[in-house]
Amino acid sequence: MQKIIDITEGVAGNPLFAFTSPVNLTVYNGEQIAVVGDNASGKSRFAQMLTGRYQFRGNALKYDFAPSQYKLVSDNVKYITFLDAYGHSGGGYYLQQRWESQQEENDDGTLKLSSGELRKYQIGKALENMPRVLVLDNPYIGLDAQSREELTELLKNLIASKPLLVIMILAKSDDIPDFITHVVPVSGLSVGSKMEVGEYLSAGSREKECCKANGEGCRETNVEKSIASIPEKNLSEVAFYPKEEGAEVLRFNRITIAYGERTILKKLEWCVHEGERWALSGENGAGKSTLLSLVCADNPQAYACDIEIFGHKRGSGESIWEIKRHIGYVSPEMFRAYSSNLPCEDIVASGFFDTPGITHRLDQEQLRTRDLWMEIFGISHLKGRSYLQISSGEQRLCLLARAFVKDPELLILDEPMHGLDQRNCNLVKRVITAFAQRNHKTLLMVSHYASDFPECIDHVLTMKKN
Repeated sequence: MQKIIDITEGVAGNPLFAFTSPVNLTVYNGEQIAVVGDNASGKSRFAQMLTGRYQFRGNALKYDFAPSQYKLVSDNVKYITFLDAYGHSGGGYYLQQRWESQQEENDDGTLKLSSGELRKYQIGKALENMPRVLVLDNPYIGLDAQSREELTELLKNLIASKPLLVIMILAKSDDIPDFITHVVPVSGLSVGSKMEVGEYLSAGSREKECCKANGEGCRETNVEKSIASIPEKNLSEVAFYPKEEGAEVLRFNRITIAYGERTILKKLEWCVHEGERWALSGENGAGKSTLLSLVCADNPQAYACDIEIFGHKRGSGESIWEIKRHIGYVSPEMFRAYSSNLPCEDIVASGFFDTPGITHRLDQEQLRTRDLWMEIFGISHLKGRSYLQISSGEQRLCLLARAFVKDPELLILDEPMHGLDQRNCNLVKRVITAFAQRNHKTLLMVSHYASDFPECIDHVLTMKKN
């Protein structure tokens, strides 16, 4: 049978990208592959080896692209990595760009597409010259259920009609689509043996049951105890925050957001009281992220809308810093915009100042708080590591710790589980629940996966595309 990809005793040419053992893998014509592993396991590193971005020594990697007419690896192998709900990796992006681009004519029309539309566009661009191998890193990230189904159907149709090998890089076995025939497990910077998908899923189910029976798989850190130990703030001394328990912290009064002929939000009435925990759900393009961008004043239309926050009408003389000091926020746009080559501990600590980096020296209390949240999220080992050199899942955990570090009264989490493996998803849910159960805490959370929402959710806002 034709060996499209054949790796024999593969060793990385650069020691910085090495695996713990030589890589051996053969992919035959007709097979479709999922590379599955936990965060920081080495999945993306392996994908970049397959695509030639990182090199194996000697002739360890061989390709047979027949019947392709192209000879170069770059023409036959296309690699797309999806780091967030609204785009892919790339320089020059900044936090407010998505919202500002809606206001004006912009050369980059892709910024105006929904997540599902953008995903199809990017795959279509990669397929313009019909490569032999298509490598998709996190292809389902940020997509609603319908868009995930449409993407799967698109890939199935391509596979049925073209000589195309699809290799999907996934953090969760639950995301493996039904056209996948084989799985390559990656763990601890070691690439395992290829196995049939049924065998892999059966082995995974047995492992989960074994861990459940033995009480394994939980973080050593006592998340709930650590969070409960955080002292409460004396909010009576804070001028901008309402004094009455259970007071309104957010009110939208018939809010309409439109860009040209496109209406995103139409006469939205919404009120959130202190202590409530809201889940925001709905299809791509329904306006969930737009709504949250108005709360955080990242959207240029925020000050043209009738919005009350913490009992004050937006634009009535408050400073943006008075608002942000009470808000912990993480979003796909923030994840995409963060490109600072800083130590991970500085990324986490920047949450104290609501800036991309640290503006002045941390005091002892801030140092202790930063270290506590890094411990809670299981990222203490990343101290001293460059943010740009860690995995995308680890970056997500750093930005989550950044959102919690100042102990905010209003916690806004827009797709916080993007790219996280199941263990880290479970950890983040525990953190959210423990945090939200403290006094004076209010939660707004967006996700396209019902399983991502923690049990503490007590209100739901379901949004529909206009």
